Amino acid sequence: MDGILIVNKPQGMTSHDVVDFMRKTFALKKVGHAGTLDPMATGVLVMLIGKSTKASGELINDSKEYYAEMILGADSDTGDAWGKLSPRNEIVKPKKDDIEAVFKRFTGPIEQIPPAYSAIKYKGKKLYELARKGIRVILDPRKVHINKLEILDIVLPRITFKVECSKGTYIRQLCVDIGSSLGYGAYLSKLNRTRSGIFSIDEAIGIEELKKMSREGLEGLLQKPISEDL
Repeated sequence: MDGILIVNKPQGMTSHDVVDFMRKTFALKKVGHAGTLDPMATGVLVMLIGKSTKASGELINDSKEYYAEMILGADSDTGDAWGKLSPRNEIVKPKKDDIEAVFKRFTGPIEQIPPAYSAIKYKGKKLYELARKGIRVILDPRKVHINKLEILDIVLPRITFKVECSKGTYIRQLCVDIGSSLGYGAYLSKLNRTRSGIFSIDEAIGIEELKKMSREGLEGLLQKPISEDL
């Protein structure tokens, strides 16, 4: 069985959890994905089955689209709502014009310091593994590109927005950096990936639906491999 399946990852599962689920549920030998989602995040996870796993490197490079919500007024050790929160600002009242001006500054090429809780490796260890042991490693900033950053709603302390970005962009860190520029602590409270490359949330299937599906039914859902060689 070979092909591409777009899964709507639920909150609470890691990307690797979804790989294991697919492997065990459908007795698949080769399963991978093109672009990790944090356990807190939901949405488009591009699953690669059989020979299509060879396309992983190409698909990971695709741009991504997210709908996100951030909260001002507190820091999180993980940069999101699932971390340890430390309130920093009792009163959160930035002006709308100031918020819009800061968002504009984060459009285009920017630099990000990868979050301490990320899967990037340092001397063979993942950063989140080190962070859980109380070891903080600060890496050099990395260049990413924010293609589009659109504020959808402002109901302080919450700001919801849509972002289109290059691979390697951490939306958690984007929230932290925007908050810092406004003079507030900030963290990511919700994240939904709505697109990865050409693949959209509209074509994604949920885990509960997959649980009820036969192997033959899954095969009928698979999209064709990226090229004839796969």
